[in-house]
Amino acid sequence: MGNLKIEAKEEEKKMKKNILKKTSMLIAPILILSIITCFSIKNIPKYVYTNNELQVMTSLKAVAPFTKMKYEDSVIKMSIFGVIPVKSVLVKKVDNIEVIPGGNSIGVRLSSNGVLVVGHSEVVVNNEKIESPAKDAGVEIGDLITKANGKKIETSVQLIESVKKSNTGILKLEITRNNENILKEVKLLEEEEDGYKVGLWVRDSTAGVGTMTFYDSKSGKFGALGHPVTDGDTNEPFSIKEGDLLNSSIISVRKGEKGLPGELKGIFQDESFPIGKINKNTQCGIFGEVNKNADKLITPTPLPVAFRDEIELGKATILTTVDESGTKEYEIEIIKLFEQSEPGPKSMIIKITDEKLLQKTGGIVQGMSGSPIIQNGKIIGAVTHVLINKPDVGYGIYIDWMLQDVGLIK
Repeated sequence: MGNLKIEAKEEEKKMKKNILKKTSMLIAPILILSIITCFSIKNIPKYVYTNNELQVMTSLKAVAPFTKMKYEDSVIKMSIFGVIPVKSVLVKKVDNIEVIPGGNSIGVRLSSNGVLVVGHSEVVVNNEKIESPAKDAGVEIGDLITKANGKKIETSVQLIESVKKSNTGILKLEITRNNENILKEVKLLEEEEDGYKVGLWVRDSTAGVGTMTFYDSKSGKFGALGHPVTDGDTNEPFSIKEGDLLNSSIISVRKGEKGLPGELKGIFQDESFPIGKINKNTQCGIFGEVNKNADKLITPTPLPVAFRDEIELGKATILTTVDESGTKEYEIEIIKLFEQSEPGPKSMIIKITDEKLLQKTGGIVQGMSGSPIIQNGKIIGAVTHVLINKPDVGYGIYIDWMLQDVGLIK
């Protein structure tokens, strides 16, 4: 009798083990597929622009092959095996958009919305070097000073005047840092001959050359660069009050080499007659409106745009200007596309394949940022960055992001 009970218990244990084993074999693949799916869809954006909803579903299916998709009321609902919902993507259908491609060299001149702190400096008092008073007060590199002792600051000269006119030796600064307003009180140091010192290096403007990406003849709006204008010392996006778009000419090229990015060197032309106004500096480029002075610089032939779901790996071209002969078309290859969930200048990886351009520049060089990328007769994006150790390889941005920031799509 005792042996029968033992045998029954052992048989029950075996049955439980078998059930657990079969259950594990069933659940494990589901868990693995779920994890794979979650990783594959994490960078899919919350919304996409398109001319063709079915094309969007096809491209999303390629990214997340284990999901079932259902299109309903302009939303693609994604689920694992049609049971577990994992993501919803809003599809914004846009009628065919045509813009005039750029490729021409432009000059960029920006004034900051305040003065930008680019460094701290020691103060010499009675032949003794003392730490920067502003640094001691918590003023950081990258801070934007907008007011000093209650007065608006727009130039470095105005800040110098505020320091000199301080009667109490205290400078109350209003600062913007990471989109937050901060108050800092600086105890100035005084030198007998030179007066008060704050111990800051600041900048109120910046300038350079780049490339026009597109122009909309109906609204007069333009987009260029494909990435933000950043301060050379802080590497932070330049906060602009206003800016001028200028005509420029390329006078020389420093060829790019491994470890040493090349550069287009240009000069501004007719500085007194800007061809447009710059009103936005975002992660996706600079944007604004052109004026009548730009008419002779821009080709009148528009091209349609293609959103990310239409872009293919493989051959494409760019329009760019690398010498006085003007804008030309050069061959490239798109070697990787990224699923971006947020706007940014690194949407795709491109490689220069055109022998003439490689011979001239070595690949992508500074100043080519904004050069429009063309594929199948449509504008799909713009050149933005070069890989330092591979001058023939770099990044491009989807045209979607630039059209969104300029206000042509919403």
